[in-house]
Amino acid sequence: MENRIRVAIDGPSGAGKSTIAKAVAKKLGIDYIDTGAMYRAVGYKVLKQGVDPGDAQALKTLLDETEIDFSKGNIILDGNVINDKIRTPEISKKASECSALAQVREKLVQLQRGMGQSKSVIMDGRDIGSNVLTDAEYKFFMTASPEERARRRFDELKEKGQQVTYEQVLEDILQRDHNDMTRELNPLRKAEDARELDTTGMSIEEVTDYILKEIEKNGNC
Repeated sequence: MENRIRVAIDGPSGAGKSTIAKAVAKKLGIDYIDTGAMYRAVGYKVLKQGVDPGDAQALKTLLDETEIDFSKGNIILDGNVINDKIRTPEISKKASECSALAQVREKLVQLQRGMGQSKSVIMDGRDIGSNVLTDAEYKFFMTASPEERARRRFDELKEKGQQVTYEQVLEDILQRDHNDMTRELNPLRKAEDARELDTTGMSIEEVTDYILKEIEKNGNC
């Protein structure tokens, strides 16, 4: 790596953003910022400290004293690695609750922007290129047909032993698309300067190679 670079990957649910982001991060030797894990970290801290997320002042105090970072695949909360501690159903539920709160979202966006200013990162989500890292050197909007995304998700859930039907997964994908695109705060949309990448029929290797070649064009790897 010669220069600091920021790579933003946005797109709908099931497009494969995190899988690709992790693969690109590994190839480039930069940190992958798992934005979902950041909400889990907040949920973990809220539970650990017994703070009621509905208590705005108590939550503000907690957030003011919260630092989150990523290094070599580890998520670090207030100086401590918490990788395995945040992957429980209880934490998932609390993370979802916290993610709906504006002051939590504002704090995490502030932290995400700070990481983008201090080092090379790749970040994926719904509004990274359009809101979080608006000045990122590379922006991609990854998508795929709803049917393709549902098939990938269905296969993933089956591998985990979950009993679901393809039709249920497709319905969930379509509902999430609608929710993401119509939400009031930073809805899912392609940033004007993002490259759109339809991954329908593409392998993980093909998508990863495409993104790496785009970065190579500018001599950044």
